[in-house]
Amino acid sequence: MFASNAVHRAATGTMPPPPVTPLATRLARLLLAALTVVVLVFAWYEAEMNPAQLVRDAGNMATLGADFLRPDFTYWDLYFDSMLETLAIAIWGTLLAVIAGIPLGVMSADNVVPGWVAFGVRRVMDACRAINELVFALIFIAAVGLGPFAGVLALFIHTTGVVAKLFSEAVEAIDPAPVEGIRGTGGTWLQEIIFGVLPQVLPLWISYALYRFESNVRSATVLGIVGGGGIGMIFNDTMRSFQYSQASAILIVVIITVSLLDMLSQRIRKRYI
Repeated sequence: MFASNAVHRAATGTMPPPPVTPLATRLARLLLAALTVVVLVFAWYEAEMNPAQLVRDAGNMATLGADFLRPDFTYWDLYFDSMLETLAIAIWGTLLAVIAGIPLGVMSADNVVPGWVAFGVRRVMDACRAINELVFALIFIAAVGLGPFAGVLALFIHTTGVVAKLFSEAVEAIDPAPVEGIRGTGGTWLQEIIFGVLPQVLPLWISYALYRFESNVRSATVLGIVGGGGIGMIFNDTMRSFQYSQASAILIVVIITVSLLDMLSQRIRKRYI
């Protein structure tokens, strides 16, 4: 016992002292914590956070919840047709975005094009991503009128910016050896892309396209609220007329559709990607 205590004291005596955090680092951490608190408090008041309102308006929420628990499928055929229109908006918005995103994604990758080309294309794609599809929908509604075509154009522009970014990141992560081999045999730039780049990125591109299609189905349901066609227009009408039972039925149709698409997409990924 005494021997073990002696060994322990000897070992403790040889251990280096614990590291001391510099005063500047501690002050910086305190400043960062204080700044975080200030930002959170500022955001709390700017967002008009009022948890007491949930208690005060509990009666209204109970009434709304009771109506939503009794979905009304009287007009199920109208909901079905509108959901098909929503799917059509998402399909064409995604397809056009993928078609445009392939060349734009390649031109955004600085490992296959000059830096000045990639920089310019990326900034344009940044603008497409920065503006929400709802804003694009309002713009195109003013240009081409109410309806699904405005929704397709809105999804097309916004999704092109997203898809081009994802595609370019996949291109920048490729193994350069196949491209260099094609270049060494005298291949053209287009041959380098077709035979050296595309085989490496195609599975990722397909996965990204499927993901964006799923996302666009959800976005297309919202575009109808501003007049971009699809089931969102009917949902907006039912909510504004306080027909919450019908609104609940519409939400169920949307949830079932999105769930089925998610399962289908998952099967496609497992089988073909």
